Amino acid sequence: LGSLSLREVAKSAGIVPTGFYRHFSDMDELGLALVYEVDETFRQSIRLVRQNEFELGGITDASVRIFLDIVAANRAQFLFLAREQYGGSQAVRQAIATLREGISSDLAADLALMPRWHHLDAAALAVLADLVVKTVFATLPELIDPPAEPLEHHLTPEAKIIQQLRFIFIGAKHWQGLGTPG
Repeated sequence: LGSLSLREVAKSAGIVPTGFYRHFSDMDELGLALVYEVDETFRQSIRLVRQNEFELGGITDASVRIFLDIVAANRAQFLFLAREQYGGSQAVRQAIATLREGISSDLAADLALMPRWHHLDAAALAVLADLVVKTVFATLPELIDPPAEPLEHHLTPEAKIIQQLRFIFIGAKHWQGLGTPG
């Protein structure tokens, strides 16, 4: 978004630049509107994944498949999210960070309801949720634009995210606590 000019955006949208200003005061406002739109799509996808987790007992592969299907169906939105989370304007990066924190908080609350995580306290659940969400966000670019060359199955973006999440969940299953800072 930061590298686009107002004229490029207006031309792409098929409007004159003055028409752009009827809807947005500047490019940051457009970016924030896009983050809000992505937030809705992302949260809908997470709700479907959560429903799968609660109904089917947490099958990571199926949950990842649901998420990947939603990413594929909303490629432009997730591409925006992947690109702008580290670049673009500060206002947009902060909005994406807030989105990520909200998703992490929701996930921590959901994890607290699952019997397999009852051995974890609220702080550990928050760390677990944060790690899962940041792993998914960090993997978005690969999921959206996988390498053109054929990869061995275990190196495909889908296989890697499943394995990464399994590592996280296996570690959490055996976690003894955050301990005290020393």
